[in-house]
Amino acid sequence: MSVTSVDKDLDNLTLTLIADFTAPVERVWQLWADPRQLERWWGPPTYPATVEEHDLTPGGNVTYFMTGPEGDKYRGWWRVTTVTPPGLLEFTDGFSDQDGNPAADMPTMAVRVRLTEQADGTRMEMRSTFDSREQMEQLMKMGMEEGLQEAVGQIDAILAG
Repeated sequence: MSVTSVDKDLDNLTLTLIADFTAPVERVWQLWADPRQLERWWGPPTYPATVEEHDLTPGGNVTYFMTGPEGDKYRGWWRVTTVTPPGLLEFTDGFSDQDGNPAADMPTMAVRVRLTEQADGTRMEMRSTFDSREQMEQLMKMGMEEGLQEAVGQIDAILAG
């Protein structure tokens, strides 16, 4: 698996995942820029994602849902803040209700994705920053850390295909 580290920092309210891929930065960027590729890995294997809207421009929205093993759907959204292809993507990530509206009772997080060229490919750093320790702990209890590792763990197969 290409995930090389996951650092949970409760003091700084961050969860940082580092993954290394044997593919050029431009190819790894396509995993974010192409909604059909994004949905192949954004959800953990047992909760595949379906991307409904994908506007990867500043101020744009990405909306999606993950379908669980029993057919239950979990909706989410991104509000894109920064896009600098092929190396930087920043967005606010949140949950939606069943009608696709942002769920006010659920936490949001700021996500920063950096892709940097390495000697043998690309390093992806995905840092999620939370508004409070309580929100971070809530998402950790929901399995965010494990789910993110499982999701990113699917990328190698996509790049190899």
